[in-house]
Amino acid sequence: MRPLQARSQAARILDHMATGKGITPLQALARYGCLRLGARIHELKRQGHRIDSDMVRKGGKLVARYSLAPRNGKAPVRGP
Repeated sequence: MRPLQARSQAARILDHMATGKGITPLQALARYGCLRLGARIHELKRQGHRIDSDMVRKGGKLVARYSLAPRNGKAPVRGP
């Protein structure tokens, strides 16, 4: 049995995006051990966070990049 992590993957991913940076599935895997970024993004959206996605080319492949949506043209903020 593996020990519980102090913070959930979703919380760490949200903190990452709150800095104004986007995140791709490969970045989520490397930084947070997250194999299912889309599922974590879905959880965050259900909690009320506004998250945008766009497709970017990485190594010749198209992948999704997620970022917090700006509110009223302002910088993204953490929280619903």
